[in-house]
Amino acid sequence: MGYLNHQQGYREGLLELRSVVKKDNYAVLTPDGLVNNVVPGFDDCDITILGSPRIGARFVDYLVTLKNNGGNTQGFGGNGIQTFIYVVYGNITVTVDGKDYDLTEGGYVYAPPHLEMTFVNNNKGQDSRVFLYKKRYQEAKGVGQPEVITGNKNDLTWKAYEGMEEVQVTDFLPADLAYDMNIHILSFKPGASHGYIETHVQEHGAYVLSGRGVYNLDNDWMPVDKGDYIFMAAYTPQATYAVGLDEEFSYIYSKDANRDIEL
Repeated sequence: MGYLNHQQGYREGLLELRSVVKKDNYAVLTPDGLVNNVVPGFDDCDITILGSPRIGARFVDYLVTLKNNGGNTQGFGGNGIQTFIYVVYGNITVTVDGKDYDLTEGGYVYAPPHLEMTFVNNNKGQDSRVFLYKKRYQEAKGVGQPEVITGNKNDLTWKAYEGMEEVQVTDFLPADLAYDMNIHILSFKPGASHGYIETHVQEHGAYVLSGRGVYNLDNDWMPVDKGDYIFMAAYTPQATYAVGLDEEFSYIYSKDANRDIEL
């Protein structure tokens, strides 16, 4: 059963799937093959675990559909684990350190590693969907401590990606060494692309918010679509072309940053 597209029972044709998984290298996960996981603390939610250490990542990404009054009131993160939540659609309330944040589509909250977050659906009987991230924080001397960050993507500053006006990027977290990672959205107009095939030490987990692209992952060209998830390990060659007629190819993604490599 592909629970995100509500497919159940036998298919008319042969079983087939666009998903490709090459552990410790890259993965493309499509909605058709995702299943509903059961995770303690998440009540009345459909939750699927996307990127994780079992695929080669040093973080965990989730896609969570909050139903009715569903959410996580037990507490998510803290004790050295930093977290980030982004609203794909709907309306939720996130609580960190006793303060409530009401988020609509495009809204987000980052909780530093010493604080837990809780969250509940607040969409008047309709579902909300969130992209959820966690990663163990990497301490560094003399850089200060990260703080709670919140906002909405519509209020952020967008800039040309490496001088290309057809490719826009925005950053969710400040350019501050206290943060050992960042979350971005990268958006390509149809026909736009990266300027080169990137090969770097940072790893990414990316969820496609809109549009379509053809992604080079370790020199395999993979079609990707809205709702797909992409994992890119350290040093995996990567670049994309946006395809389609009029919708921008846009994805939210994480990147480790501001730290040396531990031995």
